[in-house]
Amino acid sequence: MLTLNKRQFLIGAAGMTAAATLPRLANSAGKKIMVLASTVDIPNFDPHVATGYAPQWLFRNTYDPLVRVVNNPPVPAPGLARSWKLSDDGMVYTFELDSAAKFHDGTPVTARDVEYSFARLLRLAKGPAWMVSGILDQNSVKVTGEMTVTMTLKKPFAPLLSVLPWMFVVNSKVVEANKGADDGQAYLLANMAGSGAFKMGRVKPGDLYELIRVEDDWHKGGNLDGAIWKIVREASTARLMLQRGEVHFALDMFAEDMDAIKDMPHVVRIMEPDYRTFTIKMNTAKGPLADKNLRKAVSYAFNYKGMLDAAGPAQLMKGPLPTGIFGYDPDLKGYEQDLAKAKEYLARSQYKDGGITLSMHHAAGYENQRRWCLIMLESLKSLNINLDIRAMTWPDTVAMARSPDTMVDFYSIFQSPNYADPDNTAFAAYHSSRNGQWQNPVYKNPDVDKLIEDARAEVDKGKRAELYKTFQAVVVEDAPDIFGILELRKFAMRDNVKDYVFSSVAPNTLEIWPLSIA
Repeated sequence: MLTLNKRQFLIGAAGMTAAATLPRLANSAGKKIMVLASTVDIPNFDPHVATGYAPQWLFRNTYDPLVRVVNNPPVPAPGLARSWKLSDDGMVYTFELDSAAKFHDGTPVTARDVEYSFARLLRLAKGPAWMVSGILDQNSVKVTGEMTVTMTLKKPFAPLLSVLPWMFVVNSKVVEANKGADDGQAYLLANMAGSGAFKMGRVKPGDLYELIRVEDDWHKGGNLDGAIWKIVREASTARLMLQRGEVHFALDMFAEDMDAIKDMPHVVRIMEPDYRTFTIKMNTAKGPLADKNLRKAVSYAFNYKGMLDAAGPAQLMKGPLPTGIFGYDPDLKGYEQDLAKAKEYLARSQYKDGGITLSMHHAAGYENQRRWCLIMLESLKSLNINLDIRAMTWPDTVAMARSPDTMVDFYSIFQSPNYADPDNTAFAAYHSSRNGQWQNPVYKNPDVDKLIEDARAEVDKGKRAELYKTFQAVVVEDAPDIFGILELRKFAMRDNVKDYVFSSVAPNTLEIWPLSIA
């Protein structure tokens, strides 16, 4: 089982039983190939740029961070750093690197690569950089020995070890050799410079992404020779593939899927709570929903009960933070369907008679999101507003979110927890520095920004909780989102997957490099 050292847990999974139905690794006869079915594509291979659960899965298996996250409840574990210590004031962390770590080209991972990677991450200010925004800068991580790095924080930050698993280290020599005019972004868009257990094989966007085990892998865990991230748009198809043993994990399952596979031979259902939120974000920067009164009208018109009924096992959210997380306010008064209030706020808006058409996005292949769009369609009829519903693939969604001009009026989004702290949701989803990213395309409120910044730097738990209480109240009053639901995480695997341990942090981005196929 998992421990805080280099030992890893093992997972076994069924061998492929339908080889002809899926593309396979070159020369894969007799090899151990794990297949995961997902609806989500991988738009970018740069670990300092791309975000979302599919890229995170890729990076966790092709790159390494200083510190990993394992177990449930989640705890930090050694990654590139075999050990670490912090100063008494919590402002300085010192990491000792594992001398066994090496990149795909066989060169060792050094402190210089770590320093370079953090400087590049903070310089680009994309991808996971938001997690340490204001906490680290380009000069915060320094070489203090060939295999030692020192990280000096600009201000206290309690969740630091929880965010480091998403700060991946690149091969500085490879990136510098391909730096170009954009700091290596064009190169890493489709190339690897990692130290992970796998390297990239074939890439077929919209179809599959193939990983091949690195020869003489330094991680020394599991027996997988390769893996395939298979794009399967329909959950019913994923169910069938799971039943036939064509995939080992089906990651994007719905309530009806879990019912359908309940008694399926050789299949294990995984239904666990986590802090993943679902919200319907509104385009607060441009178009009709820039009108706060119209946003409130929509918030009161929406059929929350219908959303809950369509979700299966779930609970409604009251505001921006998930139930039960530190800082959550159980007394927060959110929105509920009240057509009288909806019409009252509509009358205060610029669109007092309705008569407009709004647009709403949902992720292609997510049946529940499509249903919730239909519920929004019916809800808006009470305001004399029409709805144009659009299904989008993940790369198109990421592109759409970059600008208020391209963003739809309603944007449906799940946000999975990268770390079990309210800062995870608050900063990613509501801080204006995230504008142009899929977590928060357009929402901007200086008062909310300050509350988030103050809360992430506050070390007194009582004061920090009060800041988050105020944050929730201000965001609810501003009505930038339809605060949706918290679903149980739902996916499934073959029953000969051994020693699997669910983690509430990014559970569908599982590390496969420690796993085995029996």
